Amino acid sequence: MRRPDHTGGTPTEPPRPHPGRAGRRSSLGLLGLLMVLVCLAAGGCGYGSRAPDVAAVPEFVGSGPPLSTESVSVGYFANITHATALAGVQEGFFTEELGGTRLRTQVFNGGPAALEALNAGAVDIAWMGPSPAVNGYLRSHGRALRIVSGAASGGVALVVDPDAGAGRGTDIRGLRIATPEAGNTQDVALLHWIREQGWEVDPRTGRGDVTVVRQSVKEIPTSFRRGAIDGAWVPEPVAALLVAQGGRVVVDEADLWERGAYVTALVVVSPSFLADHPDVVEAVLRGSARTNAWLAEDPRAGKASVNRAIDALTGRPIDEDVLDAAWERVRLGDDPLAATLAEQADRAEDLDLLGPEGRSTGPSAEDLRGAFDLRALNRVRAGLGEPPVSDAGLGVPAEGD
Repeated sequence: MRRPDHTGGTPTEPPRPHPGRAGRRSSLGLLGLLMVLVCLAAGGCGYGSRAPDVAAVPEFVGSGPPLSTESVSVGYFANITHATALAGVQEGFFTEELGGTRLRTQVFNGGPAALEALNAGAVDIAWMGPSPAVNGYLRSHGRALRIVSGAASGGVALVVDPDAGAGRGTDIRGLRIATPEAGNTQDVALLHWIREQGWEVDPRTGRGDVTVVRQSVKEIPTSFRRGAIDGAWVPEPVAALLVAQGGRVVVDEADLWERGAYVTALVVVSPSFLADHPDVVEAVLRGSARTNAWLAEDPRAGKASVNRAIDALTGRPIDEDVLDAAWERVRLGDDPLAATLAEQADRAEDLDLLGPEGRSTGPSAEDLRGAFDLRALNRVRAGLGEPPVSDAGLGVPAEGD
């Protein structure tokens, strides 16, 4: 597949990360790198880093006349589940589709910051995890966003220190297992899995047969290395880092879903921008589809591109072994796997965790109806000879309904 010629602005110099400390089974460079990456990757699935909220990156413009607006602002994270956005910007797929419409990009560290920017009109389109997408939609009663595409599936695992008892198979009773945030996507997944094992844990306090520790993603690798926690249910590249530090994958979450598919990243858009500029949204989705096709055709070049983008944004590339391991667990694609998003919301509701800070706000997964608008995506797919993807009954009403 031909890569487009890329033109754009002059890159701004990103702040350089603080060096990490050596892990018990990792090198200084590896830990230092991943401490930065987990902080950045946190927002990719709604993990809520408390680091600076946003990093600016250059604007880019292609050739030809602009579409229905002079510019579009796109937000994403320096995260492997956001590889499509990283490579699509770097390789010029988006700018070629946008023509003369200027592409403005922002890189966020946390889902709350991305949602705030979307609500304020600072970004028009954003890659984000299912947890902030669901909460943003529900809390705003549908005014904050529409889900217009999927971005990634998979890439989450339970990793446990064998010295702490991971040699007992999947029996983690008595262990301290971290999740990124109370009520976030991984927290709900762990609690649901624990309940299915027949064990008891209070979803709000995390106390029970397993001690669930809610901890910032950027702190989890250090806590694991020091023995303050025994394991964690975390996304990539954090899971790969914990494995590099000597951990063992006890549960790959893909094994718990039909065909191993469950959503971990989505593309969302401001409803007003979607209404006013559907051609721009469709152009971004075409660029996304073309990027995914290129990444699938040439994964070696794709990984190198994503790593260069992360290097530019964080000051260091990912260790190749960690990148390879993390890449294997992530599936990039535009199907939003809407049924799995609904299932995740149902699980959160069942655990009384559908809402901020682990407190139920009342809405149920049924209130997700109208969250999806996949019309632009399915037009793109039709143009590529691909079948439409389903919104699982959670889409905007059809015209005339």
